[in-house]
Order: sequence, then structure tokens, then C-alpha cells
Amino acid sequence: MKNIILTGMPGCGKSTVGVVLAKTLGMRFVDTDLIIQQQNHDLLWRLIDRYGVKRFEEMEEEALLSVPDTEDTVIATGGSAVFCERGMNFLKQTGLCIYLKVPCDELVRRLSNIKTRGIAAAKGMTVEDIFAERSPYYEKYSDFTIECGDMHIEDITALIAKRTEKEA
Repeated sequence: MKNIILTGMPGCGKSTVGVVLAKTLGMRFVDTDLIIQQQNHDLLWRLIDRYGVKRFEEMEEEALLSVPDTEDTVIATGGSAVFCERGMNFLKQTGLCIYLKVPCDELVRRLSNIKTRGIAAAKGMTVEDIFAERSPYYEKYSDFTIECGDMHIEDITALIAKRTEKEA
């Protein structure tokens, strides 16, 4: 099976859904946020604080491009990965890109820890600002979108599994 690449806002469930989906489908799981932390030996929020958003996005692109060119892998991308054109095009060559779309008001509720979560955004940006800025990019790279604001992880996983069977 091709890879399954999950994109979406921070707090939409990419990592959580990714782990469950990989177990359900018998695939490997890769989280590009963890690759960034391993490659740079620090937490995301500290890297953003220390180096700034521009340099962090370069680190993110390096992480995306370092994902092994393989199949049968669920890849959870960081929320700002969609700003990394080379990295996203590289991943899209290996599989299907799925946008996990959650309504902005739900993301505001989920993202109470915006400072320590490691969200790459200019100082002073709100969740609403980040959502407005990134949404067109998620749509651009998406092969299909799942409106998952009220859905449970198991339902999202089942929907992706069913959809990707058709695409395999």
C-alpha cells in the first residue's frame, strides 16, 4: 500500500489518529515532529523560541525530506509542514495526503497550551489567525479531506481505512 500522509492544524489529531491507523492497517508510523526533535536534540517549542519560525520551517523541511522513501507507512506531519513545498511534494509522491479538518472553535478549545505545544507562528498570532493562514495550504496538498470535528478516533480511522482501500 502507498503511504498515508496526515496533515492539519495542531490539535486536529494527526499523531493520535496516525498511531491507531498504523496499528489498524498493519503499517509503520512516522511523526515528523519527532524527527525534528531527534535531529535537533530539543523540544519543538524550544527550537522555535531559540531559532525563530523561519529556521524552524527549514528544520521541518529537512525532516520531511529525511522520511525514508518507503511504502506502508502512516506519516503524521507537523502543522506547519504545508509551508515546506519541497518536503510536501516529496511526501505526496509516496502516497495519499489526507487533511484532518477540525473547526476553528474546536481547535481553540483543544489548544490551551499554544506556547508549549511548539506551533510555528509569528508572535501574537491567535489560533484563528493560524487557521486562516494555513487552511488554503492544507486544501492545496490534500487528496481528500475528512471533516473530523465531532468524530471519534476510531471513526476517523475506519473512514481513512475504507477510503485508502479504494485508492490502493
